[in-house]
This record gives sequence, structure tokens and C-alpha cells, in this order.
Amino acid sequence: MPFSDWLLVGTLLALGGSWNVIRADGGSERNCSAIPPYLPSTMVNTTLRLQALREAMSSVNVSAYIIPGTDAHLSEYIAPRDARMAFMTGFTGSAGTAVVTLNKAVLWTDSRYWVQAERQMDCNWELEKDVSISSIADWLIREVSDTDNIGFDPFLFSIRKAVHKDPSKLMLKSIPDNLVDRVWTDRPLIPPDNLIRLPDRVVGRTWQMKVEHIRTQMTDNPYKPTAVLLSALDETACKNATPHRSLLICSVPGLFNLRGSDVPYNPFFYSYTLLTLNEIWLFVHKDRVTEDLKLYLNSTCFPLAHCVQLLEYEQVRVMLKNYMATSGVKVWIGTEYTNYALYELITPEKLLTSAYSPVLTTKAVKDETEQRILRDAHVRDAVAVIQLLMWLEKVVPEGKETEMTAAHYVNECRSKQKDSRGPSFETISASGPNAALAHYSPSNATSRKLTVDEMYLVDSGGQYLDGTTDITRTVHWGIPTDMQKEAFTRVLMGNIEISRTIFPSGTKGVNMEMLGRRALWEVGLNYGHGTGHGVGNYFGVHECTIALLIVVSLPEPGYYKENDFGIRIEDVVVIVPAHTKYGHNYLTFETVSLVPYDRKLIDTSLMSPQQLQWLDNYYLTIRELMGAELDRQGLTEEKTWMLKHTVPFQSATASAAVSSLSLTLSALATTLLHILL
Repeated sequence: MPFSDWLLVGTLLALGGSWNVIRADGGSERNCSAIPPYLPSTMVNTTLRLQALREAMSSVNVSAYIIPGTDAHLSEYIAPRDARMAFMTGFTGSAGTAVVTLNKAVLWTDSRYWVQAERQMDCNWELEKDVSISSIADWLIREVSDTDNIGFDPFLFSIRKAVHKDPSKLMLKSIPDNLVDRVWTDRPLIPPDNLIRLPDRVVGRTWQMKVEHIRTQMTDNPYKPTAVLLSALDETACKNATPHRSLLICSVPGLFNLRGSDVPYNPFFYSYTLLTLNEIWLFVHKDRVTEDLKLYLNSTCFPLAHCVQLLEYEQVRVMLKNYMATSGVKVWIGTEYTNYALYELITPEKLLTSAYSPVLTTKAVKDETEQRILRDAHVRDAVAVIQLLMWLEKVVPEGKETEMTAAHYVNECRSKQKDSRGPSFETISASGPNAALAHYSPSNATSRKLTVDEMYLVDSGGQYLDGTTDITRTVHWGIPTDMQKEAFTRVLMGNIEISRTIFPSGTKGVNMEMLGRRALWEVGLNYGHGTGHGVGNYFGVHECTIALLIVVSLPEPGYYKENDFGIRIEDVVVIVPAHTKYGHNYLTFETVSLVPYDRKLIDTSLMSPQQLQWLDNYYLTIRELMGAELDRQGLTEEKTWMLKHTVPFQSATASAAVSSLSLTLSALATTLLHILL
């Protein structure tokens, strides 16, 4: 097998890290060793699907077939028609890879999703979680003869990593005609909705300006590329990016200030762009481009370099192959999000690679217009979350509401806000033990009734024309335990320590991790997910976090006690200049999420004066901004609720101390009066 094929193996899911399984109550997981096997109502029967797939495998002479959980743009969030792994396995988690051989079917996923996989898969499937197996490649070497072919769809694999193994051990066979698609008879169609352009009021830079910036990057590059190929629908997984202004990433929707509806919760559309110094080709489903959009994309046809030529989405390979036949060309690609089907068309001498596409970050880095409108969107979004929390506080004691009704309620509240375009992800509405599953979302089979005896976690967000939001709050409507209060307070302390820190420009996001965890570590607690991510402007809810002046990101520390409760606090922050005594190139965070934390869960005795001062200042900001917005919307009851929950802590403590002193002096005066009399 040629070395280039081994680049594919590097994209297979490598397993590692924590291996603690969270067990569920009530027999909600399958038991394939029982006689007969126990299968929960949430499982999917895959017998006929596997039979059909194995017949398709035999027809193309492959003994194993790899099914990753992504799309042709290597996206984190995918459209229903691209959920091939979910169709074959029944497992709907967002991370995983499946392999089907002629006599076995195996799913790899990380420990966040083991319980979910056991609830959703039938006994045709094995769940691989043996830490001694470092990757799917190891398993394939063991299970498949070195003379048998292993099939894969080259559109679903990136070219980013290489695995150093003996290439004689595996025979990979590229099959562009996806085998799952052959047997998926009711595969969802592409949404028929037309693409839209963003209004000028929410656009900081025109698409022509962005194109010219890319071309400047091309001419400045010492290797002199003649073209740039853009593949990503979003750019989310840049956790290893260098925090520097020269980081270059982009996506096609972002380049042209267009939006679509191909991916749930994300305003993306299927597309590629091939951009040269004097031509632009946009590969898209042309029937969804209106005449107005055609005019918009060709509105400055002189010079010719600003005319966007529309080609069908499926023509990208043909066009790229024809371009590569031209002498003297060199194509610049980003290895993170360019699939192998396109990469294999580019000969090495005509290839220029970098981790990300050569476009200055237009999503993680926000200009002044984007920052301003993002703040406006978060003010309106906070209204919806305040309405949810106020409503739950009133109705939960009645014992009628569930995780699902709460999720529907917050989505309905958001839908009434100006410029709302729906949720930015599936709402995580979780009570009691369900909240201990970090990525749980309620369904008809799993939704629990909300009670005053359990903690409740709601992680939700909205898409607006002027911004994308993501906020998490954890509350308790009864009497929390001492451990719950301490854990919540320490999570809050981590959130505050990140939010109030001052750091030099160029600091990497990973350096903030310890700030979010230190208060938990002090008592032997921790959490198993990252501490933050970037967020877009009417774009992806997961984007890059780059240490620049104008980055938007989210600290989200948490704590999860299995089978009991979960805590997470998540706010959107904007990086702004910090005014220090000596330095002039220091930064800090401004929190733009504007919803108070649950006072009942805060133990102020654990917090430092600086943390309490930050919290009081934050509450004053909420009072100022949300008070005005709630007045504007005529929401008197919501304003009263907000004011009640944002009373400054230090002034409240001082008032309590003064009150206590007054009572003491009064008692002393009464005693003296009795003595004198």
C-alpha cells in the first residue's frame, strides 16, 4: 500500500484517556449476554441493514468497510443525510467510527458516549473500549487478512495525520460511491431552501474584501500558489492552532457572507470554492441560488476577478482535475478539512499545504461590527433564558414539567426575539442523574420529570442574524446538599478566575485550563471535557479560540457526579484590552452572557474578595443592560425576577453584618435599661 494511503489511517479514531463507564439505572442498557438478550426500547434493529451492506461489500470485493461519523467537509455537525454511522449502528452520538466486516460489526467511541451506545445499539454490534487497542488500524490488522481489501469512502477522510505502521499489513481500497448510501433507501434529501445573504447591517467585511485578502496571502506566500481550494463548511477543531494573527482559516459560507440550512442548528450549505488570482469558482447546488444571489455574486464583474462562476457541487473533482492538468499551477489547501478524494487529485509538485485554509480568520476573530452586534444578540438571548428560569421556578413545584417541556419552552422563548433563526444546537436539558452525562439531550424515552429535590442543568443557545449564543446554567429549586453547594461554588470560582484573568497577548487558550480547574482540584474534583471553545456570528456554535484582541470564546467548567447530578456554567466572553500599571499589550475577558447564577447554590464563604467583587460587578452589568432591555420589551415580571437574583453579594453581606450589629446594640441597650431601672 502506498504511503499516501497511510495518511488515511491517521484519521481513524484513536482511543485513550479516561475509561470510567457511567452506569445507568433501570436496565436502560442492552444485555447481550442474557438469554434471551435484553434490548431496551431505545435500540435500533440493524440486522437487515448489515445484511444489505455486506452484500454491497462483496460486490466490490472488500472484506471490511470503514464508516466515520462525518461528511465530505469533515464537519463536526453533519446533516441527517450524512449520518451514515448512525444509520448503520443506531448510535447517534457526535463522535465515533464504525467498522463492518463480513462477520463482525464494531463501533469505537469515547467514554462520554458508552452509555448512549449501549442504549441505542442492538446485539449485532460490539462496543470497542479496550484501552489496549490504540486505534481502529490495530484492530483491522488483527481481524483482516493482509490480502483482503478494506473499503473506505475517500470523501469522508482527511489527510492530516500519518500512522507509522507496516504498510504491508492493510490493503485500503478507495470507493467514492459510498456503500452505505447504496443500501440507505430512505436517505434524507438535501433541504430545498434557497441560500440567503446576510443583511448589510450585520456584515463587517464584504465578500470582495475577503477575496482580495486571500489573494494578498497568495502573492505574499514565498511558494507562490496559483489557487486556493476551500472545503470546510465550518472550522471547529483548531484546538492546536497557534495564537497568532497569521493563522489562516475560513469556510465558503463565511467567505461570501451567505447562509444555508443543510445542517441542523448551523447555517451552512454544501459547497467548495476554487479561487485563483483572477477567477472564482463556487461549487454549489445551483438550483438553490436565486437570481438576486446571482446578481449579488456577480455584482462587480469588472474587473473579472470579482465574478463568481457557479458550478454544480458534484463537479468539484472534475474541475480540480482539469485545473491540475494546467502547467505551472500550485494549489494551496488546508489539511484539516480537505478530504482525501480531492487531495489525491493533486500531484505533490503542485501541492502547497498548511493546517488550515489560507484565509485570515473571519469567524473566530471578530471585527468591531461583529463584536457590537454579537453583544446585542446576547442581550436579547438573555431575555429568553431569564424567562425560562423564572417560569421553571414557578411551575416545577407543581410536578408537571419535564426535561423536554423545559427544552421546548426555552426554544419558544428564543423564537420570539428579534432576528431569531432557531436554536444553535440541540438543547441539553438534564435533571438529576441525566445531568451527570455531559452530552445528554432528552428524548421521549429518557425525559425525566423536574422536581425540587434534584439539580437541573440547561445548556442551550440560539442562532440570530447578528450572533450565535451558547449558555449553561445549573439550578436547584429545593434544598441543595452541602456537597452540591460546594461543587457548584467551586465550578463558579473556576469560571470567575478565567473571566477575570489578565494575560499577555499571544497566550494560548490551553493555558487557561488550570484556572478553570484549580478550585475543584483543591478538593479532589475534576471534569472530563475541555474548558471552552469559540463561537460564531450566526455561524457555528463551536469555533476556534485564538488569543487575539477580538476573539469570542466560552469558559465552561463543570463537575459531574455519576448517577447523581451534574454542574456546568458556561458564558460567552469577548477578549478586550486590559489596562495594567506597566504593560501595554495585555488582555482580559468581557462576559457578554447576561443571566445570573443560582444564589441558592453559592457558598460565598469559599470565595475570595476579588471573586465576589467580580461577581458583583457582573451583576451590576446585568442590571444595567437587561433592565433596559426588559423595560423595552415591557417584561415587568421578568425584570423583577432579574433584580431579585442580582442583588450584590458584598453589599448583601455588609447589610447582614450591619443588621446583626444593630440587633446586638439593641439587645445591649435593652439590658442596660433593665439594669438602670
